[in-house]
Amino acid sequence: MPSIHRCELPPGALLSKYQNGGAYADCYATEITRHVSPAEYVQAFYTTPLFKVERLLLAWLVSKPSTDAQAGQLASGTLDSFAAWSVEERREDQLLMCDFQGRTRSWLMVIPMEDENSAGTRLYFGSAVVPARAPRAGAQTPSLGLTFRLLLGFHKLYSRALLSSAKSRLMRQQPAQG
Repeated sequence: MPSIHRCELPPGALLSKYQNGGAYADCYATEITRHVSPAEYVQAFYTTPLFKVERLLLAWLVSKPSTDAQAGQLASGTLDSFAAWSVEERREDQLLMCDFQGRTRSWLMVIPMEDENSAGTRLYFGSAVVPARAPRAGAQTPSLGLTFRLLLGFHKLYSRALLSSAKSRLMRQQPAQG
């Protein structure tokens, strides 16, 4: 996954509001050498084999099933909930999802890149984890908790793997016509 790198959130990123106030937020990016629409990226991301494992776990553990058809509806803007998430905010170039417990956010964004010789797309994926409770007496910020700190390394690796998987899927697909 060397082509996936951690970076700062781009200007206008919907995930930016979670960088302050005690939430954890991250951002990963990669580039693909063709135009990718936001809908194409969202659908590819949520239908990769890796994400299908997560969808299966969500269906089994918290009774939040989902299908590839629903991923397509989410991508096209005709569905505002998918698996354990609902749309918090949507713009032409990005999608911000909130989990059913209100603790995590998932964010996808595309930025077209063009120069005189080629066209491509920068794909972004980021997450935010919001503290469960207010700060303890004397604490500056709310705590994200021991479980989050223990799983942070896995989360970073998994985020990179998800973005890599979506990129691979997009590289294998023909560009959407339209």
